[in-house]
Amino acid sequence: MKPPAFEYARPESVSEALALLASEGDRAKVLAGGQSLVALMNLRLAAPELVVDIGRLDELRYVKRNGSLRIGALTTQRTVEYDDSIAASCPLLAEAVTQIAHAAIRNRGTIGGSIAHADPAAELPLVMLALGGEATVASAGGTRQVAADDFFQGFLVTAIEPHELLTEVSLPLAGADEGFAFEEFARRPGDFGLVTVACRVTREGDGVGSARVVLGGMGPAPVLLEGLDALGGASAGEAAEAAGASAGALEAAADIHASTAYRSHLARELTKRAVRRAAGGGA
Repeated sequence: MKPPAFEYARPESVSEALALLASEGDRAKVLAGGQSLVALMNLRLAAPELVVDIGRLDELRYVKRNGSLRIGALTTQRTVEYDDSIAASCPLLAEAVTQIAHAAIRNRGTIGGSIAHADPAAELPLVMLALGGEATVASAGGTRQVAADDFFQGFLVTAIEPHELLTEVSLPLAGADEGFAFEEFARRPGDFGLVTVACRVTREGDGVGSARVVLGGMGPAPVLLEGLDALGGASAGEAAEAAGASAGALEAAADIHASTAYRSHLARELTKRAVRRAAGGGA
């Protein structure tokens, strides 16, 4: 299928893009790498009157470290995948980005585009939420920071307003007492995961002090498990069982790919595996 007719603009600067968004409002939709929006338009699930192509805004392509890992919104997923320093400074992101679709998609897909699109089964929103990251959102009136906990609000819905543009994602650098793991189960390589798990644990002595576990594919937005903030030095196995029980209690809607019971089973087992691995207890 082909998309319905639309107007097209290709700004040369962030300020020009923000001015367009300020004047056009709900008529406009931002195009970054195009790996999600173009498909939705071709299926006529999205029909913006104006497409604002920000592909020329090279000022939004960067990876910086200044107390945190700061990634420009137009930085490609492939750039992050091949940045060896990210494996040391943000191992959860380094592991997750390799699970995104196929290499051809990662060549064009952007970090900011995936997060702003907010597909509940996508990998990068889970990483941002599991790490407690922050988004920088700009408008013609200035910029604001949005915590990951407040950013994802529903199916393909975020805290970004129609006149705003996501310009940067900030993630905390890995601490010496932290462990990370990313688990995904998909029908075929390159597919969205039926269930996906991103996990960060804080070690306490020889055990687990706390865990922050986020699941994808279990609701209209990434799901942050509750009740794992104070595990009191539990062993890797005990922490995994506690997190798995919480994940297994979630009830995702059934679809053509999986029943509610099957998704709950996947959520429980993948969560247990992720927590155990992040805590250093193996798979």
